[in-house]
Amino acid sequence: MKKFIYKASLAVLPLLPMVAGAQGFTSIDESISTVTRLINRLIPLVIGIGVLVFLWGLVGYVTAGGDEEKRKNARSLMIYGIIVLFVMVSVWGLVRILVTTFGTDQTNGPPVIPTIPQS
Repeated sequence: MKKFIYKASLAVLPLLPMVAGAQGFTSIDESISTVTRLINRLIPLVIGIGVLVFLWGLVGYVTAGGDEEKRKNARSLMIYGIIVLFVMVSVWGLVRILVTTFGTDQTNGPPVIPTIPQS
C-alpha cells in the first residue's frame, strides 16, 4: 500500500503547479497548451526511438551470423521497434481524426459553441 501511495504521489506531483496556479480559465488554458506543446514535442522523439530500436535490432540480426541466441534477441528488438512505431502512429492518427471530427483544431481558432435561439 505504501508503494502505491508513493507512486500515486509521484504521478500527481508534476500536476501541482497547474492546480496551484489555476486562478481562472486563462491559467488553465495556458497549462493545457503547455502540456499540449510538451506532448507534441515528445511524439516525434518516441517515434525516433522506435526507429532506432528497430535499426539496432536489424544491425544485430545481420551481424549475428550463425548465433541463434543473438538472432533471437535482435529479432525481439526489431519486433519491439515495430510495435512502438505502430502504436505511436496509430494513436497520433486517432487523435487527429478525433480533433477534426469534433472541430477542436487549434489552427482554426476556438471551437464554436452552438447556442439555442431564443423565441
